[in-house]
Amino acid sequence: MKELILGGARSGKSRLAEARAIESGLDVVYIATARALDAEMERRVAHHRERRPAHWRCIESPLGLAQTLRANAAANTCLLVDCLTLWFNNLFFAGKAAAQAEAGEAIDCELLKSETDELLAALPELPGRIILVSNEVGWGIVPMHPISRLFADEQGRLNQRVAAVCDRVTLVAAGLPLALKG
Repeated sequence: MKELILGGARSGKSRLAEARAIESGLDVVYIATARALDAEMERRVAHHRERRPAHWRCIESPLGLAQTLRANAAANTCLLVDCLTLWFNNLFFAGKAAAQAEAGEAIDCELLKSETDELLAALPELPGRIILVSNEVGWGIVPMHPISRLFADEQGRLNQRVAAVCDRVTLVAAGLPLALKG
């Protein structure tokens, strides 16, 4: 089963994903997409690490997510990806998308397109349980900066595409899950 868990910042989405991974009864591989580039992000990563069961294997995959999923998916395994938003952010700034948005150019980022297309092609084929966590970034005001607007638009499109290939989609608000699909 493939599941997408969406929510805002501090909504409880990661806690729900971790609980579902435990409930699966499968071996869990936690796939972390964050890059701890400053002290605040290091604290966030440490908080997630402390909360996870010690026996879970952890793989850092800031890019190349589809390859990481393919290499680790198995019938007796639950892969928990936390989170698609940080992975997408890594792609967004590793390629040309952010610079093109800043310059007011049309976006033509091959890295962004190829990595997201590869993820969407891989998901339906993977064995075992896959839980993907992502932020719902489109419920606030429209951002003032072109890079922020483009990021919110493209993150929303990614969430829609991932939701379409998942068996279950859950929205979390104030720690409460709401089933959207499945």
